[in-house]
Amino acid sequence: MEHQGTLNRTGSRGHEGAPSGVRLLLPPVVGGLVLLIALLALIGTAISDPRPHDIPVGLVGPAPAVQQISTAFGTNAPGAFQFTSYGSEAEARRALDSRSIDGALVLDGPSPRLIVAGAAGDASTSVITAAITNIFKAQGATVAVETVHPFAAGDSHGLVLFFVVVAVIISTLVTQALLFGTARDAGFGARLIVVLAFAVLAGPVAMGTAAWIAGGYGSGFWTAVGLVMLAAVAVGTVVSGSARLLGAAGLGLAALVVVLLDLVTSGGPVGSQLLPDFYRWLAPWMPAGPLYSALRGALYFDGEGLAGPLLVISGWLLGGAVLMGLGELVSTRRRVAA
Repeated sequence: MEHQGTLNRTGSRGHEGAPSGVRLLLPPVVGGLVLLIALLALIGTAISDPRPHDIPVGLVGPAPAVQQISTAFGTNAPGAFQFTSYGSEAEARRALDSRSIDGALVLDGPSPRLIVAGAAGDASTSVITAAITNIFKAQGATVAVETVHPFAAGDSHGLVLFFVVVAVIISTLVTQALLFGTARDAGFGARLIVVLAFAVLAGPVAMGTAAWIAGGYGSGFWTAVGLVMLAAVAVGTVVSGSARLLGAAGLGLAALVVVLLDLVTSGGPVGSQLLPDFYRWLAPWMPAGPLYSALRGALYFDGEGLAGPLLVISGWLLGGAVLMGLGELVSTRRRVAA
């Protein structure tokens, strides 16, 4: 009887242990599936039907010729381009320098000429070049193409520079995840030190590595370093504040928004011009796209076009500081209540 009772008790503990084991293993499996679905849903809907939208192009030449081009593209590719007329080639070149347009079609010479800003991105320059050369090819004319503000020779498509953005955002998240795992109860001061220390090191390390791979980026290097540092602080404060405020759920939410949604809406190195409306609307307000744009402005356009990205990234920094403050306040109240 005693032996039988021991078996029953052992069996009972075994049956009771199974559900607890399932409960332990279920969250990571479900979490992984949710992430899988989110990845497929976000990326799939973003790239399922890529089309150009509102790519800025300048037109220079006689009014009838300019009107003819505008009408032709408005009919055959509505919404693909946003045309602006300029009185001279010099004006159009200044617009290219200031990043107001990505390409300029000059029609006031013996043959059409197209000027494109290479560092505006492959998506813009490829679409502009293909569309304009094809329309003139149909008329038996050849378009001479000139590239200004090209990417660095060792990073001819801007891929290395974009992966600086990816690496900084992901590594900032990982830094905060490791802090959450090893020192979950770290206070505001300790969390802020980690955010700042990582950012200060990440800027020169990320850009230094990228410059080594690409063979150099020129005089805008240190401006780019500062931009990377600012972005790392902004993302770090958001992730740190979310984790402090909501725990593991906050860390997961930050990963979903600041990493996954952020990188998808940026459109990668080709930009957001080919994405559907929702992603193009969201892209300018997320950190990745503005950071990539600011880096290209610093390195290839003599610092043009930095104001907007700096404002957006600073807004994320302000929001992250608020989250960190709220997280600390909530944690303090919980400790007092306990």
